[in-house]
Amino acid sequence: MIFSSETKKGAKVYTLLVVAPHGRSWKLQIPKYTLYALVALSLMGVVTLTALANSYARMLLKVSNYNDLRADRQALKTKYRILQTVVNHTNTQLSSLESLASEVAASYGIGSQARPLAHVTLAAVLPDGAQLGSRYDASLYAFNMIERSSANPGRNSILPGLLSSPLVHSSSIPSIWPVRGEVTDAFGERIDPISGDEAFHPGMDIAAPTGTVVRAAADGIVVQAGGEAGYGNEILIDHGSGIATRYGHLRKIFVVEGQEVKQGQAIGSIGMTGRTTGPHLHYEVLVHNTPVNPAKFLHG
Repeated sequence: MIFSSETKKGAKVYTLLVVAPHGRSWKLQIPKYTLYALVALSLMGVVTLTALANSYARMLLKVSNYNDLRADRQALKTKYRILQTVVNHTNTQLSSLESLASEVAASYGIGSQARPLAHVTLAAVLPDGAQLGSRYDASLYAFNMIERSSANPGRNSILPGLLSSPLVHSSSIPSIWPVRGEVTDAFGERIDPISGDEAFHPGMDIAAPTGTVVRAAADGIVVQAGGEAGYGNEILIDHGSGIATRYGHLRKIFVVEGQEVKQGQAIGSIGMTGRTTGPHLHYEVLVHNTPVNPAKFLHG
């Protein structure tokens, strides 16, 4: 291959001569301006490719940063859900301890005057001159008082306080068992059978064969009948005077929201829907939306 330059008709041209091994040759004449144009286009191509490569690299960096941010956001959401569960668990414990304070005031008449349950405050269970620093301390004081009073078994029930209140009707007291069976988990602290962690149990679990009829513990109005996270198929009955009962993990529901039910009426059947390890009824009693021990209300 031979490259040379010459002037033709006033215009400078470059000649490219290619000689083959067997004597054949090709001659290519390229004007000067054409060669310059080719060089300029080549430079533009290099610049364009460099810009595209740089843009692609920046895009990859942005995608990587976005994925990192999305992973961080997901981790924060998971931490938030965990913290929310812990807060809800703590609030439930605190509410239950406060309900114990109300029970002490109602059952023992602690304070200057005995008052109905609906009007009891934590101040009623504090000793004269005591200055406890928080709601938790006051509730814990009430709990310890119940423990010290265990020598008088006849006075540990919330029923006398409720029945003596003019605001509570006897038909509103959930005093019958919603189902007959073995109590496998009681109210209070326990080891969660699924997670294995310590957890607060706001009701009692009563084991019975699948399909066993569940009955209303007292007269009331059905305010919820359907699926609920964790409880599966559940029923919530409002008995008036701030008292309600919850029935969870049901297989079937026989009532609808807004329906009036009577004590002992069939409202559903035992199942294992929701978060459960076997067929049983999760039964709760709530006083002013605070879980209390259902055993305090039951006969037998």
